[in-house]
Amino acid sequence: MSQQTQWDVIIIGAGAAGLMCAAQAAYRGRQVLVLDNAKKPGRKILISGGGRCNFTNLYAGPQNFVCQNPHFTKSALARYSQRDFIELVERHGVEYEEREHGQLFCTDSAKEIVRVLLTECEWAGVTLQLATEIVNVSRPAEGGFALQTSRGALSCHSLVVATGGLSMPKLGATPYGYRLAEQFGLKVVATHAGLVPFTLHLADKEAFAELSGISLPAEVAAEDGTRFREALLFTHRGLSGPVILQISSYWRAGQTIRINLLPGRDIPALLQQWQSEHPAQELKTVLGRELPKRLVEKLIERGELHSKPLRQYTPKELAAVADVLAGWSLLPNGTEGYRTAEVTLGGVDTDELSSKTMEAKQVPGLYFIGEVMDVSGHLGGFNFQWAWSSGWVAGQFA
Repeated sequence: MSQQTQWDVIIIGAGAAGLMCAAQAAYRGRQVLVLDNAKKPGRKILISGGGRCNFTNLYAGPQNFVCQNPHFTKSALARYSQRDFIELVERHGVEYEEREHGQLFCTDSAKEIVRVLLTECEWAGVTLQLATEIVNVSRPAEGGFALQTSRGALSCHSLVVATGGLSMPKLGATPYGYRLAEQFGLKVVATHAGLVPFTLHLADKEAFAELSGISLPAEVAAEDGTRFREALLFTHRGLSGPVILQISSYWRAGQTIRINLLPGRDIPALLQQWQSEHPAQELKTVLGRELPKRLVEKLIERGELHSKPLRQYTPKELAAVADVLAGWSLLPNGTEGYRTAEVTLGGVDTDELSSKTMEAKQVPGLYFIGEVMDVSGHLGGFNFQWAWSSGWVAGQFA
């Protein structure tokens, strides 16, 4: 443990954003201390992407983020882009692979990303102090910040809050960053789980539980018009898969979702074609060639579709079938919550922060970076890119 008590910069949180910021600030000659309540740095990095860490996305841009101010992310993403981070991991010899939708993953292990960050911190002269609880933070009359910790008193000129969100509480997630923001008079946007599976109401849950494990491509739309097209997965609790995680960030309690079961297809034309080519075949037979048979059977069992030989359908009845296939409506009961959520929506209001520096406008020397603020990325490496970009930017000023 360091005996030094006065620092230029103290960063609370040894995750992706905090470590990135620490190295950048220290390279500027600042004396930097990183504090974390965990015993190891970068825990969320280590378990991300199935242990391979989807560390950025080739197509990252402001359009990939949920934030009350859609312009807030533009400056940071432009000044430290995905190309900059790719160049950093390449310089450290990290091998990576591109998967669908521009997602980049470590070929070997997420440990490689933590190694890059810790190596940069070591080269820059950062001090890391783990297993440390913050008891109190105050602002002395002479300026700067005074911290009471479980391991003694500390002071700094600049304080950077990189405490993350509430997702994955088993990794030690706490609301500490929000409380600190409120202590200094900053507004906090109400938080809830994002990139999270849906649970279903009891009748639907029981009906679809036997489809657990079935996956299919789908396009899912929220009531605000946002839509995503990726894989949908039935689980024993409800719905999951990339498309559900994506749309969950735009869904609110009490709203329905609409699922296109044959995305990218002209469904009315397809039904007419089947009717003329296979008039004697039942609807469930032809649909069973395009969709999982058990799903088709379930939709018929629930009365959402009716199966009979195709020749018996009137144009109006075929149009009704097309409506179900293109916009199957479901009302989720809720989400699985922070326990399985990949991000926290909401957080420190970005109107309180400078988009150029991440500094609180009303509290000089106080910075917020990463997931603790009201910026949440889509699935696919965007949240890590926000950690790198916001951390890098704050590191130029803190």
